[in-house]
Order: sequence, then C-alpha cells, then structure tokens
Amino acid sequence: MKIYKNIKSIITLVVISMLFNACDEFIQEEAYSDVTSETFINEDNADQLIIGVYTATRAVYRNHGYKFAGTDLFTTKSELFAFSSTNDYTNFVAPETNGVWSDNYNVVAKANTAINRFENQIDWSDINLNNKTYGIAQVRALRALAFFNLVVQYGGVNLDLEEPLSIRNDYVRSSEEETFSLIISELEAAIPDLEDDPEIGRFSVRAAQHLLSEVYLTRAYKSFGSSTDFQTAADLAVQAIGGYDIRTQTFAEVFDYANQVNDEILFAAQWENNAFDEDRNNNKHSLFMYNLFDYPGVSRSNQYGTSGASWMMTPYFYSLFEDNDTREAATIHRVIYADEDSAWEDDVIIPGDTVVYFPKEPLEIAELTDKLDRYWVYQPDEYLWGKPDDIAGVNYTYSSNPYFVNFPIMKKFDDEIYLDENGGARDTFIFRIAETHLLAAEAFLGAGNTESALTHLNRVRERATGVVDHYTTIDLDVILEERALELAGETNRWAVLKRMGKLEERIELYNPHVIDHGAFDAATHLLRPIPTRELALSPGTMEQNPNY
Repeated sequence: MKIYKNIKSIITLVVISMLFNACDEFIQEEAYSDVTSETFINEDNADQLIIGVYTATRAVYRNHGYKFAGTDLFTTKSELFAFSSTNDYTNFVAPETNGVWSDNYNVVAKANTAINRFENQIDWSDINLNNKTYGIAQVRALRALAFFNLVVQYGGVNLDLEEPLSIRNDYVRSSEEETFSLIISELEAAIPDLEDDPEIGRFSVRAAQHLLSEVYLTRAYKSFGSSTDFQTAADLAVQAIGGYDIRTQTFAEVFDYANQVNDEILFAAQWENNAFDEDRNNNKHSLFMYNLFDYPGVSRSNQYGTSGASWMMTPYFYSLFEDNDTREAATIHRVIYADEDSAWEDDVIIPGDTVVYFPKEPLEIAELTDKLDRYWVYQPDEYLWGKPDDIAGVNYTYSSNPYFVNFPIMKKFDDEIYLDENGGARDTFIFRIAETHLLAAEAFLGAGNTESALTHLNRVRERATGVVDHYTTIDLDVILEERALELAGETNRWAVLKRMGKLEERIELYNPHVIDHGAFDAATHLLRPIPTRELALSPGTMEQNPNY
C-alpha cells in the first residue's frame, strides 16, 4: 500500500521553513497549530521528518532536465536547423538557477534536518530506538541518491551534512572522488538498517543495493575508481535482483495502470488520485509527445494527454524494435484514435476511428494512397519536423495537417488522470529489476565475466521476445541498445552515455540536430554548468565548471 495519502494542509515551521509530513498508509500531511520547532517533533511523530524527505524526492523525479535531450534517443520537436542548447550544445551557458540542482539539494537539506533532529532533539525511549535507527537509514539512502544525481551531472559538489539553520556564503565544492566516497559510505551505512520488505514506497535493502551497484559501476570508469569496482557493482546488482524472475510478468503488465505496485519495482516516486494537488501532480505522461487535440476527432480530454515538453524520440530509437519485441506495443502509440465525432473533407469520423497511423515499415504507394483517403499516414522517415509532399486526390493531405511534427508518441507513461501537462497520478518508476539486470550485465562485462554479462542481458531480452540466449556476444553498444528498448524515458540516458564514454560518439551518429549543427565539446559538456545563483551566494568559494 502506498505511503502518501489524503494530503492535508500543513504549517511552515518558523525556524527552518520546512514542510513536515505524517504517515498513515500513504504519505499524509497533517495540520498543526500552536507549536514550535522545539515542541513539534517527538518520537511519536518523528516519522513525519522521514516522509518529508520522500516528498522532496518525488519532486526530483518530476524534473526531467538534463536527462534526455542531447542524447542518441531524444531530440527536439523543431526544424532540423533549429538551435537548442541542451540538445545540440550550441551556446550552452550556465543558467541562473536549475531544478536539477535545487530539487536534489532540497532533498539533502531535509535529510540533514531529519538526521539532526533524530540524533539531537528527539528524546527516544528504549522501545523506539529501532525506529530511530531505521529512520536515519532511510534518510541517508535518500540523501545518497540526491548526491548521486548531482555528481553525475556536475562533478564534485558541496557535501554539507549539517541542518541548514542560517544563511551562508561560504559553500565549497568537494572533489568528484570525495563525492563518490561519501555516497558509497552513506549507502553502506544505511543498508544494514533498512528493511528487506518495507511498507510500499519506502527505500528497501534491495533498492539501496541497486543504487550502490550503479554508484560503484559509475566510479569504475573513473581514474580514481578501484580495480574491484566492476565486480562489486556486479555482486550488488545480483543481490538487488534477489532471485526475482522478471519473466513472471510481461513488460506490458509492468506498465499496466492498475499494476503500478508490483514486484519488479524496487523504488518509485508515488502519486495518488485524490483531491490534493500535491499528490496528483505528476507530469511524466506529457513528455515525448505532441498535442493531438487539433486533429479532427481528437478532443482536449483525449486518452493521450497534453504535451508538456519539447522532446521527441529520434528515428534511431524507433529503428531498434524488432518484429518479435513485445515492448514496442507497450512503449509507443503507432495509431492515434478518435474520441469524438467529427468530419474531415469527405470523411465522417466517429470515436474509435483511426486518425493517424505510423507504420513500422514503409508502405508502397498504392497502399499509402488508399489509407490516406481514411486517415493520415506517416512513414518511418517522416517523423521529424516537416510536411511530406501531398498525394493528389486523397482526403488526408499532408499540407492540411495542423501539425508540422508527427511521430509515434510515448505510451508506457500514459496516465488515466491528468489536467494538462500536469495533474498525473501514475507512479514514476525509479528503480526496477530489469534495469538491475542491465547494470549487472555492464558490471560483469567490465569485470571480464562475459558469460555472466550475457546471462543478465539475455534475461531482459527473453522477457520481451521469448527467445532464449538471443545475444551471443556483448559490448557496451549492445547494452545501450537493450537499455534503450527497455528503459527509454525512465533512466537518465545522458548520464549512462557519459558513464560509458559513449556520449559524443552516439549523439554524432543518431541525434539529427547534433548531426546537423552540434557543438558538443567534451572539455566542456561532460559536466553541467553550476547555476550562477549558487556562485553569487558564495562568491569567494564556489567555482564554476571549466569553460562555462
């Protein structure tokens, strides 16, 4: 059962201006009055502090900046010659502020507060000492996750572990090596005190093992990495899998809206369909699509949603699905259906009719002409910006289409509840075991154990195709392709490409805007710029990343 539910209003504590949250079955915020920060928290309601950190973590996975654009799988919904700094790296400069930075540091700040209060303010009775230990373990794991999100983007960051009680102007960045060391020590300290099978929504031992595996795997490629990091990462991934067989449910079942809490999910950012905006505010459904409501027969309240981002999948991504890969049907929409009565030229449209069709393979001209009498058809080489030449005599001419960009939109994040680009109630999966297998494959490959690497890679492929031992050879490109098919839009593709040393190579092969006019420079763009506001707050101590 989820740990966020029935959110109510809550006061802001005077001293630390921090939202505290109480727990019932789903994370619940309660209203309090006539309290101070010193009297508010006791051992009976201390878990509110822990839940506050989970709530802050939810915001991190609602912010999708820097994860997808500028990769091999995602590009912008714009003319090929259009410039987008985060996608083609042209004129990529430091922003004043950035949600990637601020959202993760919000988790860190709330975690620091929770730990300080657990250790120094609350008077724990002997019977509740286990609650103290368990609470601190959860928060340390979540803080480690936030620091990991930061280090893969920015390199070394500030590692302040104290509760924020005053305004400071002397923040200093630690080295990247020091940041990785802290993350590892935090997770290794937390794992013994986490629960194997906690309340749904809380960080488990296996979730921490998954994260720690990825941390060691990422460090293994670094100059300061240990010679044992690949093997350690592999061992942790195996522990996180825990014997679970992903073949017990299909890929489509994993993403079934009614099956959001399922055994493959190790950790998720949870949302809930209730009357409170704080709980029903996911936006994942609005990514990787375009607005469809100007098509005849498609209403504004259609089943697909409203676009909330400027990204689309690259032609390379669509080319990866083989005919026997069941993930395709669960991942993308190749057909857009009408949901209201309408008319177009000589055609009458009723709910359920096809409005747009995106064939997997190009159609011959006779079949294409026939279908264009009944709906628009876009061939696989026509997904980027632009309108194909009209075919004479058909009802659905390309020039009459209201949109300049048409492509199979993402399906696996479809939400049954949404307001526009916001208001979603679907959970966001952060760690799931299919990814753990792919971490294991990469780690075993790095450790020189090709047989075990293939075992984990093939397990993911078998669930999708039914073919046992599909792969007989393995390298990083094979793993990246399988990750694309399995995890597109879920994990941080940019960070994975960077980790493997494949970012520049693959964007120059597969990102159409980069191919046209990309300005990627490894000396600059393998790190993100520190927001200028952070430099201004600590002008004598904070340093910008090179070349920004």
